[in-house]
Amino acid sequence: MSLRKIAHFVREEVLELNAYHVPDASNLIKLDNMENPYGWEPSVVDEWLQKIREVPLNRYPDPEAKTLQTRLRDVMSIPADAGLILGNGSDELIQIICMSLAKPGAAVLSVDPSFVMYKMLSKFTGMSYHSVALNDDFSLPVDTMLARIEEIQPAVIYLAYPNNPTGNLFDEDAICKVIEASPGLVVIDEAYYAFADNSFAKYLDRYENMMVMRTVSKMGLAGLRLGYMMGNPAWINEFNKVRMPFNINALTQVSADFALEHVEMLDKQTKQICEDREKLFAEMSKIEGIVCYPSKANFILFKVENAVGVYQSLQEKGVLIRNLSSNGGSLTDCLRVTIGAEYENEAFIKALQESL
Repeated sequence: MSLRKIAHFVREEVLELNAYHVPDASNLIKLDNMENPYGWEPSVVDEWLQKIREVPLNRYPDPEAKTLQTRLRDVMSIPADAGLILGNGSDELIQIICMSLAKPGAAVLSVDPSFVMYKMLSKFTGMSYHSVALNDDFSLPVDTMLARIEEIQPAVIYLAYPNNPTGNLFDEDAICKVIEASPGLVVIDEAYYAFADNSFAKYLDRYENMMVMRTVSKMGLAGLRLGYMMGNPAWINEFNKVRMPFNINALTQVSADFALEHVEMLDKQTKQICEDREKLFAEMSKIEGIVCYPSKANFILFKVENAVGVYQSLQEKGVLIRNLSSNGGSLTDCLRVTIGAEYENEAFIKALQESL
């Protein structure tokens, strides 16, 4: 079948989009995708493998992942009266929200720049997507946000906290104003909460129209693809109707439960990443011609002349980071580097200096 004929049947919203691209990182120091660089001690791996051996792969997993939900509530201090839903990464949770709220004419509001999946999944589900440009310092333009809320009456607002790809925390009072003005749902995406020293979970009792969404990926469990969202049980009840049955597979359920039983190990790694983030930021700030933006995540956004050339040079020297310059706007000439292990950060700094 020809591409032209295929295009006749594909929705226009899909034809207009590009697939989410993940570069090949073979034989490269991988600092492009906000991953935890640390593994587990052999003794912990052995204990985990014993758990895996006991999983009955011939049976469907627990559709509610009850054991894992209990572990998450305990480790993440999720209030007993809060609803909780799990997803195959936070991406699936965003998709569930959009599918649930995609009435004809329903609108989505976020900021620019921010996580690309807000726009993509809005388009996939036929919702109109709107964004408000962040201020020059990447802070939240609250008055503009409030005006847009009044104008388009969004069914859902997505705010990443810290924001991706900028790494900053928006002003807490400004976010509260957005939540209070919103006629619909406000999702606070805390994918990087482990590095941020702050969370909107403390406001769950105050705001019935707020959800707090997280993932365990940045804690070092990216391969498990587990996201979770907490908030008003009435909202969660509706979202559970859209969630696919058995969406959290048996191996993920057992592995995540085991990993969170050893959360002190993950917390130690997170603390190391935060310390290394400050060291790397200081080293990068010494390099002439670079503007680094303060981060409360596990990555650093920076601006440099000829960003595309620098990006390509880094890759030639064996270091893969993320090129955001092609996004244009406030991200023109911007690159983003994930905090790696000490030797990876040192290799990045050396390659960066040689690439300028």
